[in-house]
Amino acid sequence: MKKLLSTVVFALAFSGNALASSPEVAAVNQAVEQMRLAMLSADKAGLEKIGAPSLSYGHSNGRLENNAQFVAAIASGKSSFRSITLRAQTVSVEGDVAIVRHQFDAQTKQGDIHIGVLQVWKKGQTEGWKLLARQDYDRSEERRVGKECRSRW
Repeated sequence: MKKLLSTVVFALAFSGNALASSPEVAAVNQAVEQMRLAMLSADKAGLEKIGAPSLSYGHSNGRLENNAQFVAAIASGKSSFRSITLRAQTVSVEGDVAIVRHQFDAQTKQGDIHIGVLQVWKKGQTEGWKLLARQDYDRSEERRVGKECRSRW
């Protein structure tokens, strides 16, 4: 009976922690979606609300931008998105920090983009979740290695 009681208490404690984090994960997912929509619409005010003042935005080609440069590139139309699809997204929240990973597929006036993204979000005292860092990476190597691995099996 003690063993059963211990198992039930452990299960309840674990499920309580999982449920407690669910609203935070949902809030981070909502922040990511707000960013996607602001990028699509080139909404300067919306973009300015996304990033922390100290934002570090790294592109897959090595170019780095701060928050002002990120907003200006999209709001000016220099980076213009026709569509943005986020796939295979994962969110991990630890206190007031969240790590988001996803595959980013977009159509732009310059061509199609297929990259992987790592984002770090920080929850502020009053302003909610702010993007602190974003790093893109080229998925072409990932696709090449995946094909090689599949061909071996």
